[in-house]
Amino acid sequence: MEWNQIYGPDSQPDMCQITNYIQTPLWKELCGHLEDSYGVSPKIEYSRCSGKPGWNVKYKKSGKALCTLYPEEGFFTCMVSIGRKEAPEAELLLTACTSYVKDLYAGANPFNGSRWLMIEVKDLQTLSDVKTLIGTRCKTIKKD
Repeated sequence: MEWNQIYGPDSQPDMCQITNYIQTPLWKELCGHLEDSYGVSPKIEYSRCSGKPGWNVKYKKSGKALCTLYPEEGFFTCMVSIGRKEAPEAELLLTACTSYVKDLYAGANPFNGSRWLMIEVKDLQTLSDVKTLIGTRCKTIKKD
């Protein structure tokens, strides 16, 4: 059964239910990375967007979106926006990314100066690419 059918607009899941639905350690790895590296907390929100309707998880830092995560059965999709400001750094870093992520970036038409990447995270290499691209959006917090 699809995610948006299991949890409708009046049935908000918690992070444990989301984790159980996705069933991949890559989910916990990315969420932990975001929370530890950027000092952010997840915010579960409902979207009526026709592209990906249903509950999703947003991570924001100082009002700026780092990424939005969309639960799927067995994996998740991570939306990262690369704006004009981040593009030069992202394009340099893309040289070390998987061909899948390079192709997504190349095929993403800029909208208002940003490229919106919907990255299906199904393996460690793609997860690493996602972490790299999110790193262009915000600097990590300093640890003592």
